Amino acid sequence: MGRGRIQLRRIENKIRRQVTFSKRRTGLVKKAQEISVLCDADVALIVFSTKGKLFEYSAGSSMESILERYERCAYAGQDITTPSLASQGECSTECSKLLRMVDVMQRSLRHLNGEEVDALSIRELQDLEMQLDTSLKRTRSRKNQLMVESIAQLKKKEKELKELKKQLTKKADPREDSEPQTLNQGLASLAAPPCEPAHPLPGPISPHRPLSLGDTLERNEDGEVDAGTLIRLTNTTLPHWMPRLTGE
Repeated sequence: MGRGRIQLRRIENKIRRQVTFSKRRTGLVKKAQEISVLCDADVALIVFSTKGKLFEYSAGSSMESILERYERCAYAGQDITTPSLASQGECSTECSKLLRMVDVMQRSLRHLNGEEVDALSIRELQDLEMQLDTSLKRTRSRKNQLMVESIAQLKKKEKELKELKKQLTKKADPREDSEPQTLNQGLASLAAPPCEPAHPLPGPISPHRPLSLGDTLERNEDGEVDAGTLIRLTNTTLPHWMPRLTGE
């Protein structure tokens, strides 16, 4: 009883797939060597693995010579078709149209640059003026749009820089918020006039005569001051604003 037909498909197991690749590659090289020896044929074998690794085998000649021979034989049988007269006429017509279009566009470009306008009619000049006005309006509109966008970006950047400066200032000196208040209080205290202490009111004027500087009062045996007796030590008198004692 013969073996059943096996369906060929990709091996899902990575290890089994690698083992099968090595075995089949070795068998394939063996078969190429056998056909080269038995039949005296030039054989070239090129195999790339799934990882891109190259395996090659050449029998009878080098790999380069076999590949050159293959290229000569592969492209020798291909006939180079020559274009017919009809196709040549179509190509020349298309080329003439393209050349005329290029000439018209170059002349229009020169007119837009203000060159060769002497030969234009009034209608052509009006059309040219309308084109220039339209182009100018579009140019100004685009310029204004770019300027507005640039100003908006600069304002946004300025705001970000201010916020960054404020944060850096707070990190550098956390007492900055209290300094302005202290400075304002100091300025206010300097601006206000100093309060002068009130002068004491003079006491009641005694009926005794005023004492001069260096005078003393004589006391009696009970320790009471005898108002009528004064002992003058020096001739220095008290200031005029001090109260004076006068004897009876």
